[in-house]
This record gives sequence, structure tokens and C-alpha cells, in this order.
Amino acid sequence: MVRKYLRTTERGKTPAQIMLEAARQVKTQNRSIRSTAKEFIIPLSTLSRYCHKISQDEIEGKKELGVAVGYIRNRQIFSPDFEEELVKYLFKSANIYFGLSPREVKKLAFQLAVSHNIKVPETWSKLQQAGCDCFTAFLKRHPSLSIRKPEATSLARATSFNKENVKAFFNNLETVMQRHRFPPGDIWNMDETGVTTVQKPNRVIARWGFKQIGSITSAEQGSLITLACAVSATGNSLPPYFVFPRVNFRDHFILNGPTGCKGGANPSGWMKEEHFVEFLKHFVENTKCTKEKPCLLLLDNHESHLSVSGLNYAKENGVVMLSFPPHCSHRLQPLDRTVYGPLKRHVNTACDSWMLNNPGKTMSIYDVPGIVATAYPLAATPNNIQSGFRVTGISPYNRDVFPEDAFAPSYVTDRPNPVPTANLVAVPDEPHPATDNAVPGPSGVSAGTGRPTGRHSLTPEELRPFPKAGPRKVGGAVRRKRKTAILTDTPVKRQLEEQKAATKKRLFKKKQEATSESSIQSSCS
Repeated sequence: MVRKYLRTTERGKTPAQIMLEAARQVKTQNRSIRSTAKEFIIPLSTLSRYCHKISQDEIEGKKELGVAVGYIRNRQIFSPDFEEELVKYLFKSANIYFGLSPREVKKLAFQLAVSHNIKVPETWSKLQQAGCDCFTAFLKRHPSLSIRKPEATSLARATSFNKENVKAFFNNLETVMQRHRFPPGDIWNMDETGVTTVQKPNRVIARWGFKQIGSITSAEQGSLITLACAVSATGNSLPPYFVFPRVNFRDHFILNGPTGCKGGANPSGWMKEEHFVEFLKHFVENTKCTKEKPCLLLLDNHESHLSVSGLNYAKENGVVMLSFPPHCSHRLQPLDRTVYGPLKRHVNTACDSWMLNNPGKTMSIYDVPGIVATAYPLAATPNNIQSGFRVTGISPYNRDVFPEDAFAPSYVTDRPNPVPTANLVAVPDEPHPATDNAVPGPSGVSAGTGRPTGRHSLTPEELRPFPKAGPRKVGGAVRRKRKTAILTDTPVKRQLEEQKAATKKRLFKKKQEATSESSIQSSCS
């Protein structure tokens, strides 16, 4: 089958009205077919075949014209309406992050044809799927479809970003905005990201045909340095805060870093509670916020952000902390939306330049602040920062910034809350009118390539239902989940303090039990 057919002649393209007029002159005026075809610029064989098929009643208009003009299209397996239904199904599957691969689409097409008793080519039955040419023609008829490589998205992110969580966040944001009337310059977003000593090389120009092209990096596996940044809704940014994978921090670690930056050390390179307190001090020092002139700090629910000492310091210095819903920072956090993507690209470019300027040397963690000093101003531009606050609906405030399609992935876990069985009332069975049971059998098919009709016709969704999580379990241990909250409010802060105290008490008790067991074993031995 030719996928891209190019016409070489103009045969079969004569308008039907001209063909009818030519046939009328041949039939009523007894003109020769050859002279008439020459006058109307119609191929002789085409006009001859048309005159033999058309009747006198059709020429005189007494009967509806039933003779087709031009070549007949190849028969499609499915009708256009049915294909549109299949396209909508594919759209929704992709929107909920359970898109179908080309192979799965071919199998679904074969199953639909079989369920509707539609005649298919022998190769379809042999392979149990539609052919490649039919699939290619289907994509060509529907240019809104394309084969895409999906981005890996965790189940937590896909399902946590739902209407309820987003609504709760904007409710809290509205509460603090009405309470304090923050101007855009006092609305800040803080988040961490990782910078490594092994960059992802940029694309290069190389010889065509080579399978593998190399680019120099410092090592096979790099060391991670945590970078904490803060930006405001007016487009301003604070000097970043570094956390180095070392036991003790030294001032020379950030010697070449951005002006005004601070740093700390942790063997893992991750931010801990004491580092967040240091960051808050750095934040208060640069923003000059007080209880009389507070600032709003938006951040995620990371454990290091929920320390009692950090919340106390924030409340004492006029920092109102509002947390995002869990696993929603990819949509709600301005830094993630418009700053950290460009930052990673500029860091990779700066690392490539460093490797070029220092041939034979290995990049260390002490070179990273200098690289960040080059890349950070290029990424944290006022335009990028303001765009991040705008697209998340934070500033200007817009709680309807996300369309309905944005919540489609949460469809999989959208389910009602469990109803206790004690609240259920037994209802006696009532007789139902007799109905005909569905018996498998061939479905009716309309003439030509019309939409299959019949009682047992299945839609794509009925044949291959969308994934749906089962009902929630009733009873059992319930894991505590974090929610969006105004962390510096007294009730929330007190609850966090109680949780921290309970955790500390449980760990202490566990440690005592382990110590007593070890002492008993040593005495027995």
C-alpha cells in the first residue's frame, strides 16, 4: 500500500456538473462522444463510461443522480464517526498518563473490529492486530495525534495534584493575604535543588554516521551540593545558600560563590533542620522582615522545614510560612516552574566551559559555587521569576489558573470515601422486570463503512476501560499525611510540636529497649 500517493494524471477530477452537461449533449443532441469529450476537455474513456451508466431519467432530472464521478476511495475499516470516538479515547488515555503505545492501539483496533463483526484483512487476524499501513493512514487522517515519548511521572505526583489539594492551598493563601495584605515584593518562594560536579553535556556538532559521540566530564559519578534559593513575586532573588557534603563548613568553600551567599555542611549534602534555621537567618537578614512588616514564605513540606526551632524563629521575626500540598511543587512552585529548568541548563553550559578552560583537571565541590555564580543570574531573571508566580496563580492571585485537563491524571484515584457497614440499611430485594440477557453474537453493521450498529456494540472505553483504583479500605492503620498549612499559625505549630515530641519519645523508648536487651545478652554470656 502506497503511504504517500502522488497523482500523475488529472483523470477522475472532472466536476459532476460538467460531466452531466456533456452526457446530456451526447444523449439528447446525438453528438459524438469524441467531439463532446474534446469540447469539454474530458478523457474519452471517462465520458464513454459515464454515458453508458447514466439513464435518461437522470439526465432529465426525473430521477436522483446515482452515477459517481471520479475514483472510489479505498474502503476504510471504521467510519469517520467511529474513528473520532477512538481519537477521543486516545486523548483521555494520554491525559490521565496511561497512554497507549502504537502496538496497543493496533491491538485495540483489531478487538473493536472483531467485537463489531467488521470484515478485516487476513493479516489482521493472523497478527491479532491492525496493520502498520492502516495505523499510518489513521495518523495521517487525524493530524492531532502524534507518537510522543512520555515523561516519567511518579504516581504520587500524578494523583496528589487534584482539585481538593489545590483548593485547600489557595484557601490558605487567600487567608494569609486577607490577614496581612502582602504586596508582591513580600511574597517569597523558597526551594532546594541539587547541583553535581558531573554535568550533562550539551549537544555538539560531529561527523554524521558515528554511533557514539563523547564529551569530557569530571568523573563517572559526581558529588551533590544542595542549593537553596528564594525569589519574590516582583522578580527579586536572594543570594543562594549552599549545603556541602562535608562534616564541617569552612568559609573558603564559597570563596568564588555569588555575592552574599552563605553555606553549611552535612555529610550527605542534604539540608537538615539546623541548616534551614541558618537559611531563615539569611532570609531575614536580606529581606529585613519584622513582626510589624512580615513576609510570606512559600515552601514545601520537607521534614527539615518543619523543625520547632525553625518555626519559632520564623514567628519571632515576622516570617509567615505557608506550605504547598505534598507532591504538587511541579505545578504550584514558581521556582520549579520557570527558574530551576533554565538554571540546570546554564549550569551544564558553565561546567562545559570550566572543563574546556581547565584541561586535565577534575572538578571538585569547591568549584561549584563559582559555576553557580555564573549560571544563577542568567536563570533567575525578573522575567522568569515573575512568570513563575503568574503561571502558578500566586501573584497575581488566580485560583482558577489550572484548567480541567490539568487534573486529569488524578482521575485514576478519584473515589468516594469508604462508608462504614454499620451505617448501611438492608433493603429487601424487589422483583425486577424480565430483560433479555446479553448473548454474544455478531453486531449489525450499517452499509458501507458506516458506524457499526447493534445491541452489543462496544465502545473503546467499554472494551478497554480506563484504569481506576479500587475502593478505599475501611479500618486498619492510617498513615499520617502532610497537607498544605499555614505553618506559623499557633494551632498548626502546636500540633507539629506535639508530633515532634511524640516521635522523640518513641525513639528514646526504642533506644532504651535496645540497650536493655544488649545488657541482658552480655550478662548471660
